[in-house]
Amino acid sequence: MDSKLEEVEKVLTMIRPALSGHHGNLKLVDVKDNVVYIQFEGGCSDCPVVDMSVKSVIDTAIKGNLRWVKKVEILYPKISIS
Repeated sequence: MDSKLEEVEKVLTMIRPALSGHHGNLKLVDVKDNVVYIQFEGGCSDCPVVDMSVKSVIDTAIKGNLRWVKKVEILYPKISIS
């Protein structure tokens, strides 16, 4: 695993317990050009509270611990309509 991915995973490990109480999780999708791409999973994937407050906390936690991170992008799962 890339060292930047490992660094981000360490920070996410500190955040995940707070989300697991709500049956949620964070998935690290990728790190490109010092931008971290993550996706909410489980109960957090469709929770309206996630939109502002949780994103802000995650952004602060990642950027505060990893000075090289320029931006944290939240990716949303694709919804298929049949």
